[in-house]
Amino acid sequence: MDAVDLARAQFAFTIGFHILWPTLSIGLAWFCTLLSALWWRTGKPVYRDLMRFWMRLFALSFGMGVITGIVLSYEIGTNWAGYSRSVSNVLGPMFMYETLTAFFLEAGFIGIMLFGEGRVSKGMHLFSCLMVSSGALFSATWIIAANSWMQTPAGAVAGADGIFHVTSWWQAIFTASFPYRLAHMVCASFLTGAFVVAGVSAFHLWRRQHLAASRTAFSMAMWLALVLAPTQIALGDLHGRNTLEHQPVKLAAMEGLWDTTKGPAMTVIGWPDMAEQKNLYALDIPHLASLYLTHSWDGEVQGLKTVAPADQPNVPVVFFAFRIMVGIGLALLATAVTGFILRLRGRLFYARWFHLLAMATTPLGFLAVLAGWTVTEAGRQPWIVYGHLRTADAVAPVTVGAVTTSLLIFFLVYNLLLASFIWFAARIALRGPAGDTLPAHEHPGLDRTNAGGSASSYTSPASASSSSTALGDLEQAGA
Repeated sequence: MDAVDLARAQFAFTIGFHILWPTLSIGLAWFCTLLSALWWRTGKPVYRDLMRFWMRLFALSFGMGVITGIVLSYEIGTNWAGYSRSVSNVLGPMFMYETLTAFFLEAGFIGIMLFGEGRVSKGMHLFSCLMVSSGALFSATWIIAANSWMQTPAGAVAGADGIFHVTSWWQAIFTASFPYRLAHMVCASFLTGAFVVAGVSAFHLWRRQHLAASRTAFSMAMWLALVLAPTQIALGDLHGRNTLEHQPVKLAAMEGLWDTTKGPAMTVIGWPDMAEQKNLYALDIPHLASLYLTHSWDGEVQGLKTVAPADQPNVPVVFFAFRIMVGIGLALLATAVTGFILRLRGRLFYARWFHLLAMATTPLGFLAVLAGWTVTEAGRQPWIVYGHLRTADAVAPVTVGAVTTSLLIFFLVYNLLLASFIWFAARIALRGPAGDTLPAHEHPGLDRTNAGGSASSYTSPASASSSSTALGDLEQAGA
């Protein structure tokens, strides 16, 4: 690997690690805000208990995001001097606006959010939660605006020296791809947060502990998932059509489409061979890609061969990352719909197999975000500013040894940070929110046909009555 490949690998690793925490913190911040509003509006202790519990996990993810985000600005300056020199007039102000509108807002109110409950009024605490959540959205807005300008640049021109100068801030910020990227990323954060809440709550339901809080959180999370999962798929469709118009080569890589085709088939799976410029072992469904890309039976889609091989991205990386993202999205939708069916049948809180499924889906949102980010960034190559500045021309004149050393250091430190987060987050999650354990008459070993379960899997009420006190004591001990 040369210096360019190593610099790309280092930035991919560090920003890929960083993006996990804003994704989680945006979702959890707004969930905590919702809980604070419900606590303020209803006065029910269950919302207060859940808010306290989830704010601890939010605080951990927020701290990880701050720590890992600071590194990126230094990395841009050291490894990407050509990029900094060319685009600083455009992106520098956007990063400054992020600090002014997002970081200061979060820093000003996060102390009240995390430590002010019980010390300030409920209304003031809700307002603080709202400010922190809004700050997280402002941060995402400016970062997505900067990235969207790199993807679909507008409102700036490059001079003879290669330095971009802004001609219209409105066009530079609100580029053609900006609204689709922002909506898609924010919805992904909410959806990821919803399945994290569902997974942790399902764990406590499965253990029959903290039932009042866990049932409430699980119900809320599954309602959110039922709304957000299809919304995300619809936003993905809009984003894909925007990519077809403004970045057709990237979309061709996503589809593994080499030749410009009318009514292209969907390649379900295969191996894109860049040397041969074709797909090997392909499984195709005729006209399906045309339907979801152009919304017509015989729509025309540009192929990869319309540009030289040197101007094509790494097709296998984009091709498989896209399928991972879509596959996870469909899996999350199926989980949300299954939860809705169980809710209608009165078994949402009692179907233990579904609780295991919900736990298994907990990390899928993060994997989908990483896959989507890979599609976005790898699909843009070999351009760092699409159609204007090549990645090879943006790297700093650093040595291979220097980049390799820093990459190894980042790898070790970031994995240590990840292990620390998992350790502390797991302790908080396992402890759970305050709340009751399962009453004796609802123990999984007892009959509760009326609760929506199957009577065949439980003992009779007669046998239950003789052991109810002991089971209750055991449940309390387990808490």
